Amino acid sequence: QVFTFNRVEIRVQPSVKVKNGAPMSIICHADISKNTDFQLKHNFTIFKDGKLVFMTVSDKEDARYEIPVAKSSDTGDYECVVKADGKLGFSDSVYVWVAGMTKPILTADKKEVLEGEVVKLRCELPEEVPPLEFFFWKIKTNSTPKEKRVPEPNQNFSEMEFYVEEGDNILQFDCFGKRQVRSGWESSQHSNKTLVTVKEPFIKPTLITKPSSNITEGDQIEFECSTVVAQIRDVEIIFQKNRTILNSVRDKKFLKYSTVATQEDSGEYLCKVEQGAVSKTTKLDVFVSELFPKPTLSASMTKLDENKDLILSCSINGFRRANFSIVRKSSSGDILLKNARVLAIKVNVNDTGSYTCKAEVKGIVKESKPVRINVYAPVSKPTLSVVSGSPEVVLGKPLQLICHSVMGTPPITFTFYKGDEIKKNITNDTYAMFLDEDIGLNDNGAYKCDARNNHSSGVKTSNILNVTVIVPIRGASLGSVPYGEVEVGSDTAFLCSVKEGSWPIDFKFFKKTDHEVLLHEVREYSDRTIWHKKTMKRKDTGTYYCMASNRASADVRSRPITISVILAAWQKGVIAAFVLTAMAGAGAVALWWFLRKKKK
Repeated sequence: QVFTFNRVEIRVQPSVKVKNGAPMSIICHADISKNTDFQLKHNFTIFKDGKLVFMTVSDKEDARYEIPVAKSSDTGDYECVVKADGKLGFSDSVYVWVAGMTKPILTADKKEVLEGEVVKLRCELPEEVPPLEFFFWKIKTNSTPKEKRVPEPNQNFSEMEFYVEEGDNILQFDCFGKRQVRSGWESSQHSNKTLVTVKEPFIKPTLITKPSSNITEGDQIEFECSTVVAQIRDVEIIFQKNRTILNSVRDKKFLKYSTVATQEDSGEYLCKVEQGAVSKTTKLDVFVSELFPKPTLSASMTKLDENKDLILSCSINGFRRANFSIVRKSSSGDILLKNARVLAIKVNVNDTGSYTCKAEVKGIVKESKPVRINVYAPVSKPTLSVVSGSPEVVLGKPLQLICHSVMGTPPITFTFYKGDEIKKNITNDTYAMFLDEDIGLNDNGAYKCDARNNHSSGVKTSNILNVTVIVPIRGASLGSVPYGEVEVGSDTAFLCSVKEGSWPIDFKFFKKTDHEVLLHEVREYSDRTIWHKKTMKRKDTGTYYCMASNRASADVRSRPITISVILAAWQKGVIAAFVLTAMAGAGAVALWWFLRKKKK
């Protein structure tokens, strides 16, 4: 008994696309070749999306998996495995699409609600299998439905709450579902529509004014806000203008607010009634006519010297019968100067500030725009000095100057001059600084500064400041006479000089040993100096160098020279004579010893 699988295949009846609710058959067929006609048992297993959905044993080469009512959850990849006498046959997978979804069922927990309450909905797709997505619609007459989406990965129903808002009278709700298929998303029909009736807990408030029109500044204006409410508990009435709450009451149906009208009271007013989550608002625009315009403050001068006369005058265009007062503004509050329309004073520097005038008619007070008055004291003669203190600068280094006026009302403008050339203008309070970075060797250093402000006295000029330019030391060198070799007991002249440098110059002479030994120092108003060293000795042999410095503070060192102290000529003669005498004496002794030995 020999057999072999030729192929295993899956067929779908009526087709691979089936309408939701229609019958469907998944047929697994095994095409087998045998050497003789013998009975063979076949184990058929059908999988959907890798999960076992059907299994049977048959001696036939076909097996049918019947689905009487196809649902969208039956959509998927089907494949078949046939086992016979230890051999296995596998089919290719076939994608089956059950088009359409069942109609969802929608229920609401309430049929009648109050504004501010919540309606809880439940939408169910009883014949569908998750994952699913549910869409809830809240439908109002003549408006676009509000939609809420809820994904449900593990169940075939979803619940949602909708807040009932002001103006929701009769509401309808429905829902539908979606599932994802290979070609995209598939939607169900919309559910049955559920009707919910909405009742008002209170009516929209009424807002009126007394008087209702022709309101003028100074009039007493009264606002009345009221509502009709089913239950008075927890009712709150709030009265506000723009974002400012003017008055409020609780557990009442009526609110009053009154004030003396001013032009600032023109605008939009709101009466808001709140109970729980429900809020209703009524708006009212109020216009208050002007009783009189704002006053105007005029000044005889706004910038003036101290001890001058200032006249401040307050007026209202086309209106004279008012109570006037002139005040000065201060951080601690207004300072009343005079209850009058005109103020005349002789000013000093402390009178600098902002002034306004106020006008009062029928209890309404209006204030003018502020007028700034500046009183100036003259600047004093400025002083010009070097910031570092000393009136000198090293060549190549910057020079910082400060110009300062002890007296004078700021702002003060300072002008710096180098010679007759203007270098910089600076406006500050009492002083200004200038950095001159262009210091040349031939600068005469004649600096001065001007100071001026808005006082009529004009410009004040400082004394001329002469600044000395210090040239740093350059090119120190050391020489000696005699040079190189010096006889013991003789004198040596050391000459230390520099190529360049401002006087005075400090010269120092050193001998180089294990440590530096200062031999001589002197200050000269010259570019060179000579040091005479008397009576040189053998121990004075060695290396010498000099250092030069001035007020530029940098020490410049010369190259070293070597001095050898040798014996004088007469000293060499004495030594030679002594040696020759010693040699002659030694020869005589030797001859005497030799002759004596021979005689014996």
